[in-house]
Parts: sequence; C-alpha cells; structure tokens
Amino acid sequence: MRLEATAKPDEYKVWMTDDELEELRRSTMNPRDDLVIQLGGYVGLRAFEIPQIHPEHVKRTADGDHYRLRVPEGKDTTGSGGKPRDAYLPPDVESDIHRYQTHEDIAPSDPLVDLTERGVRDVVKRTADRAADETGDDDFRYVSSHDLRRRFAQRLLVDRQMNPRIVMAVGGWDSFQAIEPYLNAPTPDVVNEAFEEAGLI
Repeated sequence: MRLEATAKPDEYKVWMTDDELEELRRSTMNPRDDLVIQLGGYVGLRAFEIPQIHPEHVKRTADGDHYRLRVPEGKDTTGSGGKPRDAYLPPDVESDIHRYQTHEDIAPSDPLVDLTERGVRDVVKRTADRAADETGDDDFRYVSSHDLRRRFAQRLLVDRQMNPRIVMAVGGWDSFQAIEPYLNAPTPDVVNEAFEEAGLI
C-alpha cells in the first residue's frame, strides 16, 4: 500500500493492490458492507452513486456473456448535470448482487444498499479501521471510498493496460486529464517488472 500526501494534514491518497482490497473485504461485517467495497473497488462507483443502484439496474448484454450496471446519475464534471452511464459489472459482483437481493428480499425497484452517501463512506471507514486492527497495517486507516475507485482505475489502466477511453466510459470520467493521475502511478508489480526487464535484480 502506498500513501500519497494531500493538502490536508493527516489525509492521504491510498494506492492499494488487489490483495489489499481483498484483505479489506475480509474485514467487512456483513454482505451489505462487502457489496459496498466491491461496488467501489471492482465497479468503480463513487460513494454517492452506490445508493442509487437498484437490482433492476443490472443488465445482461445482448451476447449473454457480460453484465452492465446502469448508474442513473453520475458526477457532473462538465456543468451540464449528472448523466447516466453503463458501468462494466464483473460476473462475481453480479452473482453477489443477485445472492444479496434474494437473501434480503429486495424488490427490483428498491435500493440495493439502503444507505446515504455518508453511510457508504462510514462503511468504508469502519471496515478500513477493522482491517488495520486485524492485519496490523495502520495504512488501512487512511482508506476512503475514493481509494476504492482509485484501485479500480489503476487496475484497468496500469495493471491491465486497458484503453483509457474505455475506462473513461465505464468509470464516468469526462476527460483524459481526469484519469491521467492513475496512469502515472505504477503498481509495485509494474515497478518490479520494469527493473527485471532492465536486468537490475
């Protein structure tokens, strides 16, 4: 886990790995909280977008092999009002959504996660504190809901070297400038591979 200082004292941008994200998931108290972590870290939803999601927003693509998650109102980054987008929904997350909806008897048109934006942020904070206690890694205490989205972007852009325009479309970024910081932050594995290729190990 790498911490990057911000303008605010004792507040950091946290760059996690997928292993650390999974460690965070293991520290959740219930399936709802686990879904919150997954929707941020694997689907790239913002804290205010998670409460908008209803089970009916999950759609199977025409080929039947993929899923999308309709985000009714994303962030307004252009001054023209928030706009809907179709986020890519990994099969594992779709399966957990379906299981949770069935277990909790949630109607298709009801909120999947019945929390406010602040409630979502609180879930992430509580879970991160628990992960710090359980692992002994105090860096978890700095993890915020936006750091989950940061992991989502870095996984696609750096780890998987995905086309930035695709990442912009599924993640709700309106400009290349908005995702550029994620491109310039290599993961530990990328650093290791670069040194290995340079013969410096």
